[in-house]
Amino acid sequence: MNRSVLRAAAGPRVTAIIVALGLSVLGLTTAAVGHADTAPDPGTPPTVSADALPTWQVNGVVWSQVIVGNTVFATGSFSKARPPGTAVGSPSEVAASNIFAYNLTTGTPVSAFNHSLNAQGLVVASSPDGSRVYVGGDFTMVDGVARNHVVAFITATGALDPSFAPYVSAQVRALAVTSSTLYVGGAFMSAGGATRHRLAAFSTPGGSRLPWAPSADDNSVWSMALATDGSRLVVGGAFTTLNGVAAYGMGAVDVTTGATLPWAANQKIRDAGTYGAITTLVADGTQIYGGGYAYGAGANFEGTFAAAATTGNINWLNDCHGDTYAVWALGPALYSVGHPHDCSMIGAFPETNPRTWHRALAWTTYPTGTNTGPDDYGWNYSGIADSSLLQWFPDIALGSYTGQYQGAWAVTGTASYVVLGGEFPAVNGTAQQGLVRFAVKSLAPNKRGPTPVGTPTVSAVSLTRGTARVTWQAMWDMDNSRLTYDVLRDGKLYVFSAKATSTFWAVPSMVFDDKGLARGSKHTYQIRVTDPFGNTLWSALSNSVTIK
Repeated sequence: MNRSVLRAAAGPRVTAIIVALGLSVLGLTTAAVGHADTAPDPGTPPTVSADALPTWQVNGVVWSQVIVGNTVFATGSFSKARPPGTAVGSPSEVAASNIFAYNLTTGTPVSAFNHSLNAQGLVVASSPDGSRVYVGGDFTMVDGVARNHVVAFITATGALDPSFAPYVSAQVRALAVTSSTLYVGGAFMSAGGATRHRLAAFSTPGGSRLPWAPSADDNSVWSMALATDGSRLVVGGAFTTLNGVAAYGMGAVDVTTGATLPWAANQKIRDAGTYGAITTLVADGTQIYGGGYAYGAGANFEGTFAAAATTGNINWLNDCHGDTYAVWALGPALYSVGHPHDCSMIGAFPETNPRTWHRALAWTTYPTGTNTGPDDYGWNYSGIADSSLLQWFPDIALGSYTGQYQGAWAVTGTASYVVLGGEFPAVNGTAQQGLVRFAVKSLAPNKRGPTPVGTPTVSAVSLTRGTARVTWQAMWDMDNSRLTYDVLRDGKLYVFSAKATSTFWAVPSMVFDDKGLARGSKHTYQIRVTDPFGNTLWSALSNSVTIK
């Protein structure tokens, strides 16, 4: 749990198996599902690589990004942008006042888009045809021109849209766009000169206030997603009622009348009030995906979920402790950012002491098992379907800019790239502040290789005549779960090879019996570990063993 003020964390079951491999026995503890990564088993969704691609950086926090064509529009709280590999204050820095655009495939700035917001932007969204980009936030001026908490830019030219200038009285934090309407949500109480309780709508591209006026009655709106069939807008946040009807943290409203519609998910997933919120909602062709946070009484869910777009019936949820700030779906894979620290209720990584956080994850978008429960907070989702955690674990460093000490706050992408925004100062141990790109394997360097858990030691002992028993602990890889282990005897002869599956929380103990050795002979052993892309890590030499 972690309460967040400005913006606002499954998996394979672990079993023990013994696998016979030729004349040897390999004892391992490993996951019992498909090996989902950049080179997965057939039928399992691939992920992007965990390689962080060089991307221009910002000196603050990115709250939201949207992609139109080959341009990424990012908004947040920052004043400068600079090239990758350079530090704050670099001579190469350029002004970037709370909004910035860069090329998706190169990570370099888009010079035609050069604007300034006088306060932070919190959300950015595009029109369905990509002709406009809309930004909402705390700002009241754009390029010195009055724009009260919402603004539009023309993507073809990068220019401020002169005709779109609606008035919203306070913070805008959520946007949803159709071909004719911009829906806005936030903390405001009036819009376009009329009373609007945290929800309003304007015509696009003209910006006229529309009569649509549902009410988020008692707290802010944080997120929105339009059902693909266009029938309803799903709204999330910290409110407890919509239009006076119970809708604890999320609900659905008619896109034309604003009337409350059934949304079953809020009967089970209940994050609202002072200590919780539904922080993120996105839609694909059939489902609405979301996430939330809880920090005390009145909220009961942290993790990710998927619900049927027209009913809100929960298709699956992942009881995974730690806030989820944003999700984004591509086909069978759902990417999320936040700070999960305990996903044991879905058979994934457990709580550690001291606590460790995993700030960017990927999941299947379809159910694969069931939650166990109750968990250690007393929340009980036992028997409800869950989805599987995929093998994608980039290392997103802790940031300090917001004072909330988080990593990534935003995620979006295309069929080829996933982009994160946030307050992180580094990714995979390399300085990379606020923005980062990841790509599918065909576009990535694929250089994230095997990693040891602790010191990769190899032990050899002779217990039976003519045999050396070699033991070692497996390694793991950020974006490949199945690794190859080759055993080298005396620095010159490969005597064994096997594949094994591992994650950072479940690494097998591996054993090989090297038979037919001369009595009294002495031998040493070394392990070479290789991922599917040829990245290799060697263990140290074992002790010298004398054969019985």
